[in-house]
Amino acid sequence: MNDKLVFLGLLYFVQGIPYGLQSSLLPVYLRGAGHSLTRIGLTKILYFPWVLKVLWAPLVDRVGTKRRWLVATVSGLALTCLFSAALSPETHIWGVAGTLLAMNALASVQDIAVDGAAVGLLKGRSELGLGNTAQVVGYKAGSVFAGGGLLAVIDVAGWGPMFMLLAFVYFGVALFVWGAPVLDDELLRGQAEGRRGVQSDAVHPWRVWQKLLSVPGTPWTMLYVLTYKLGEQGAVTMFPLFLLDNHMTARELGFWNGVIAMGFSICGSSLGGLLLSQFSIGSLMRRVFVMRTVSMAFQSSLLTVLEPSPLMKGMAVLSLSVQHFLGGLITTLTFTTMMHCTQRAEESVQATHYSFLSTLEVLGKLMFSALAGGLVDWVGFPTAFLLFLVLSAGTALHVWRATDTGVLREQLKEQPK
Repeated sequence: MNDKLVFLGLLYFVQGIPYGLQSSLLPVYLRGAGHSLTRIGLTKILYFPWVLKVLWAPLVDRVGTKRRWLVATVSGLALTCLFSAALSPETHIWGVAGTLLAMNALASVQDIAVDGAAVGLLKGRSELGLGNTAQVVGYKAGSVFAGGGLLAVIDVAGWGPMFMLLAFVYFGVALFVWGAPVLDDELLRGQAEGRRGVQSDAVHPWRVWQKLLSVPGTPWTMLYVLTYKLGEQGAVTMFPLFLLDNHMTARELGFWNGVIAMGFSICGSSLGGLLLSQFSIGSLMRRVFVMRTVSMAFQSSLLTVLEPSPLMKGMAVLSLSVQHFLGGLITTLTFTTMMHCTQRAEESVQATHYSFLSTLEVLGKLMFSALAGGLVDWVGFPTAFLLFLVLSAGTALHVWRATDTGVLREQLKEQPK
């Protein structure tokens, strides 16, 4: 079992690196180079390959083996990093954008392959629980490494050496996967062959969509995953840039936002799994969403303080830590809700149903975070954060009504014990 956890944790770690680069390191680096918040916000469009993931998932499932897909995608990420090392963000902004787009495309394919490998490797409830923990912690640790650790040293090491380091990391992981005995290609290939009995649906894809949308609870869950992160995503994207403009250096921000705050996010995600074994998901969601709205109000109040001071810096770090802790906790609850909804679908479409909900979840975060920078440039930080607060409160009300009137409660009645 330990071999499986190390294998999965390492793959999810390298999968989280592109997210850390783009969500934490790149915005601070570009802001320091004088780019507008609008341009920085539009870099979120580079996440678009994740939205298309559901389209090429069947190809990964049915062609080749999981080992080959993983080695190919991780090696591709290494080569992309080598190419990026030769570029400069100040003078080759479109080249850097192209390499990040390629990294997101490769990481999205890797995600499909590693998820499929996890399904074949993990057996029983205990292994599934530990495997999901390895997924969350590994992915966020990769994000912390790229978005926090590298940002803290980029002023000293420089852009090129940083990407050379990432290339060596990816090449090392590719070699590890190629020789990993824990990955049984024949077992995982058989998993794909077992799904070929549903190829009649592939001839009539509309039947698949009918099945997906007819699953009880799906319409509510679709709306929820599209909107639950809107206000939070705007604040997570823009508040660090406000601090960079007024209170912190890039190195300080890399440490506090990229390392410490992400550490709190990992703690929140881990705590979510523990709380779900003790309390109902409905009661947890109601309370945590209200707490997030309160933390958003506190963070918005800090925007009125422009004079740097140790007290303000401490309050900002506290706000970032609480925000990421609650965000991690909410993410665990959300993916559990998605899984419960998917378990009510026919077995032949469960994988597609979950991929569909995951795609919507990414799309909801992507669209708003891409527009957040332009919104702040247009109306300013205080007004934009007031909108973020209203959106957060609206999501809390949406969840509260669903658990109170029965929409979410009925969906969760069939939760496995």
